[in-house]
Amino acid sequence: MARRRQAVTIKHVAADAGVSLQTVSRVINNEPNVRQVMKERVQASIDRLGYVPSIAAQRMSGSRSYLILAINDRERTIADWQSRQGTDWVDQMLLGGMLKCAEHGYRMIFELVDTHNDHVERELGATIAALQPDGVILTPPHSDNPLITGFLAKQKIPFARIGSIASGPGIAMTMDDEGSARRATEHLIALGHRRIGCIAGPEEYDLSNWRIDGWREAMSAAGLVTEDLCTRGDFSYESGVKATNLLLDLKSPPTAIIASNDQMTLAALDTANQRGLNVPEDLSLISFDNTPVVRFTVPQLTAVDQPIAATFSKAVELLITNGDAIVENQPVVTGGSLVERSSTAPPRGGARH
Repeated sequence: MARRRQAVTIKHVAADAGVSLQTVSRVINNEPNVRQVMKERVQASIDRLGYVPSIAAQRMSGSRSYLILAINDRERTIADWQSRQGTDWVDQMLLGGMLKCAEHGYRMIFELVDTHNDHVERELGATIAALQPDGVILTPPHSDNPLITGFLAKQKIPFARIGSIASGPGIAMTMDDEGSARRATEHLIALGHRRIGCIAGPEEYDLSNWRIDGWREAMSAAGLVTEDLCTRGDFSYESGVKATNLLLDLKSPPTAIIASNDQMTLAALDTANQRGLNVPEDLSLISFDNTPVVRFTVPQLTAVDQPIAATFSKAVELLITNGDAIVENQPVVTGGSLVERSSTAPPRGGARH
């Protein structure tokens, strides 16, 4: 049986070129203060042996780790995975982040951290010490957790804060939640709706409040009332059922509802059907997220498409190319889009006041 070919390592290159491991690492990383003749000598060995640099070899110089760490909320992520209900936030994170990392010869590492843990600094510190990332990407609610942002700033590790506009260290980045909510509301107003409900997310997420602001701004600009038309859920299906019932039990219920994620919108759709309401004839629905599940409902759901992959790609780009530099135009905004499907239509019998 043929023997497996032994993998070529940095040690083989060093021995072949007759130089130290550190010298090979400096050549691989294209660092200064390496004589041209030495570069050519090491490169000749690399070419002759067919050596492909590994992250371990690249890290030997100590200047960079070639790793970007993305952190997501442990409790909510695990709940989403276990429910198997079609959420694809993590998929889109990795799609945008990993592909951009690969363009620059980097790797993305994905970790879950409990933002409510009193020992979050110790937990994060252990992860940072083990991986020594060149940059960190924080997602809500980590983005505005002062224990996390303060720790990273103290460690002088460049980081991006997705879904955050608060002042402070790190690169603030948003997906224009306020603008997306405003455009979704304007779409419904253009269809003739006057009573438009809003099911927002929990207060711990700043983006929940931004979406309320966008909805309220569009309603106010059109001279429409918002009193009693906004309620909150916690992004779960069950909370969406409760919020929808609260809105539909109003003396003058809404003819349209914008919900802050797909699970709560699915709940609104099912609740409307159970109450004998037809969507979109009796109740129009717009969702946030645009995960795959919204294309398999009846009717298919109109949704705000969150530019998650594009935002993470931009975050990686900024961390790699702009590391410690200050991004002047903050927050860095990546706008979403409204994907119109079959769940929105003019209200039955014209606008209801």
